[in-house]
Amino acid sequence: MATGTVNEDDNDIRLDRWFKRNYPGFQHALVEKNLRKGLIRLDGKKAKTSDRVVTGQVITFPDLEGGHAQRPLRRASEEECAEARKWVLYKDDNIIIINKPFGLAVQGGTKVVRSVDDLLDGLMFDTQQRPKLTHRIDRDTSGVLVLARNSRAATAITKLFANSGKDKVRIDKTYWALVNGSPQPPVGFVDLPLNKIAKDDHSREQMGVDEEEGKYARTEYRVIDSLARKFALMELKPLTGRTHQLRVHMSAIDCPIVGDHKYGGSMEEYGHSNAATIGVEDILHLHARRVVIPSILGGKVVDVSAPLPKHMEASFRALGLDVPKK
Repeated sequence: MATGTVNEDDNDIRLDRWFKRNYPGFQHALVEKNLRKGLIRLDGKKAKTSDRVVTGQVITFPDLEGGHAQRPLRRASEEECAEARKWVLYKDDNIIIINKPFGLAVQGGTKVVRSVDDLLDGLMFDTQQRPKLTHRIDRDTSGVLVLARNSRAATAITKLFANSGKDKVRIDKTYWALVNGSPQPPVGFVDLPLNKIAKDDHSREQMGVDEEEGKYARTEYRVIDSLARKFALMELKPLTGRTHQLRVHMSAIDCPIVGDHKYGGSMEEYGHSNAATIGVEDILHLHARRVVIPSILGGKVVDVSAPLPKHMEASFRALGLDVPKK
């Protein structure tokens, strides 16, 4: 058996989250299986995935087959920490907002060598606590990512991200995307329920429109500029927070995001066989451009925008699209 002790950074998080953060090799299904068998113990007692851990508690769990202990959280080097500090767009006593680079996962997992979670040591600054992740964006989506500097802020921000609907106070998120085609009308909403879909080839699961059993999903969109209906620079606002929502919604209205090979947006698949000549790289063009956070814990309203990644800047320039300054 292996053991782990809950440190101050992980105080008051769920037990399954503790495993995901500290032992990403211990898959969620395996955690649940061992909990059902009583093989994972919290201070020697049986536990559930939803149990919240407390600083100093000891978690006992089985080694992997063959006697290998699970891979612990990888700590960042000083060079990596210095790099992470360059991403900071905003910092106060409760939150840090970074501009997550394209291609960097937020959390560890299969085939993930480095993630934002691994680099949080570099963002402690004047405190002894690692910042806490409050939401996620896809590995190949760049832009604003909000981190909490303490447990109270983490709870408040997570609740704001979970809120949806006009009657609730929520965090306002704005994305920019380059899409194939151009939506008609140029301003509107996509209201299509989403659900996980099974693939015949048993590859990684995808999301899709499911009118019968899907969860409510709503996206507001606006065309900022377009090129002969072949490409459009879009402003997208997810009014709900479903997995891959923006990517699936744009694909569903026949305007998949450029470079989105998972949802029909690859340049070749969409008919742009001369991508290199056009000057548009065939990788995902989705950027979390702006976040507006209502006052939390007595603080001020926070409004932060993230500069575009290099590949999106190059694409907009090559296509002659008019990119707003703000």
